[in-house]
Formats: sequence, C-alpha cells, structure tokens
Amino acid sequence: MSGKPVLHYVNARGRMEPIRWLLAAAGVEFEEKFLETKDDLQKLKSDGFLLFQQVPMVEIDGMKMVQSRAILNYIAAKYNLYGKDLKERALIDMYVEGMADLNELIMRSAFQPEDKKKEELANALDKVTSRYFPVFEKVLKDHGQDFLVGNKLSRADVHLLETILMVEEYKPDALAKFPLLQSFKARTSNIPNIKKFLQPGSPRKPPVQEKEIPKLMAIFH
Repeated sequence: MSGKPVLHYVNARGRMEPIRWLLAAAGVEFEEKFLETKDDLQKLKSDGFLLFQQVPMVEIDGMKMVQSRAILNYIAAKYNLYGKDLKERALIDMYVEGMADLNELIMRSAFQPEDKKKEELANALDKVTSRYFPVFEKVLKDHGQDFLVGNKLSRADVHLLETILMVEEYKPDALAKFPLLQSFKARTSNIPNIKKFLQPGSPRKPPVQEKEIPKLMAIFH
C-alpha cells in the first residue's frame, strides 16, 4: 500500500468532489477506485467496508471512513485547515454547512425529471445571488482579511472556491455584484496546490453530463 488515501466512488463529482478538493488543497496525493457497476458497490457492502451501506468511502490512516462530513472534518483537522481554536472551527462549520445546503440544491437539480430540472436549477441559482453569496461577501468585508476565518487558508475557503466555480458553470456572471468574492476567487485560485488542481488532467471532475446520469442512477439504485 502506498500510504496514499484511497477514494471509493463513481467517476463523477457528487459527494466525493469536496473531499478531492480538500485533499488537493492540502497537497495530499490520493488514489481513486471507481465504481463502474452496481456489483462494485455491492462488493464493498458485502465485504463490510461501508458502515452505513453507502459511499463515499475513503481509506485513510488505517480507517475505512464513510459519511462525507466526517471524512471532511478529519482531513481538515489532520492538515491544519480547521482553524486555530474552537471559535474559528465553529465559524468554519457554519460557513461550510451553508455551502453544503447550496451545493445540495444545485446537485439535486441535475437528477430531477426533465419538466422539473430547469425550475429547480433556476430556484437554486436565484438563492445563490439572493441568499448565499451576499453572506460571504459580507463575511469578507467585515473580517477584512484575505480568508474567511482567521488569516490563513481553511476548509471554508476551499469549499467556497469550489462552490463559486461550480455556480459559474451555470451562471457565468454570478459574481457580477460581489467584488470581494471576485478578488477572493482570483486570490485562492492562485494558491499553488489549488492552482495545480485546477489544471487539465488533475483529479477534479467535470460537470455531470446528461448522458451519464442513467449509468450513475443504475449504480446507486
């Protein structure tokens, strides 16, 4: 075993993508074992590797970790991306949970029936600019630092950049009214580990294509 974390998931974004982002931001190389069929998922279940019968699953430090939040918390703490004290950690958790709610709205829209898909996505994108991005613009303004919490990179910054770039795939002008978020995006995109992850050929996954959805559904259902 190489000692690298091993990520078990489909070859798509989904709930594993924030984990890929966080490891990459921490400068940690990882391996991926993709689930190609329903049988691949069933094998992980029957081997007893999935505590709650679901992926993502990450092999790290001798553990087979499941539950996205638990995995992300562990990685953030292990690689010093979780603030310097309990108060900073609480702020990071608040911001990250807000982004998780938004990401869920956007991700869910892709898997809606055709007649509901556009409506769900439009609703999610409306909330981006009316509810979520104003919060982070204000946080940056009030905090007066380059980062959301303290004055060093944390998981909150990594997840915010991931969210901004995902939103811009659907709504390229999403940051038009948020100058501090525009600066934040430019700044964090140039952090060496993150810049590397944004290059072609990295483990970062592209948006899910319409034609891929039936295959993904077949694995999980």
